[in-house]
Amino acid sequence: MSAYDEVEVEDMEWNAELKAYTYPCPCGDLFQITLDDLRLGEEIARCPSCSLFLTVVYNAEDFADAKEATQKPSPSPVAVA
Repeated sequence: MSAYDEVEVEDMEWNAELKAYTYPCPCGDLFQITLDDLRLGEEIARCPSCSLFLTVVYNAEDFADAKEATQKPSPSPVAVA
């Protein structure tokens, strides 16, 4: 089975409620791919309402940096007397 289309992640819209990048599907719903999926190297955005899916084109390094940034420990507060 082949992808319905190929879309650049820059052409997708971030949906804070879904916590996913979205793109309109012909069925009226939205193709979705989460930030975690992108960080794991996933490139398939699926529509939850139909069987269509698309290939997301992106630079994995752009999302790997975000992963490393979230894994850095935050500085501990210092008490000042």
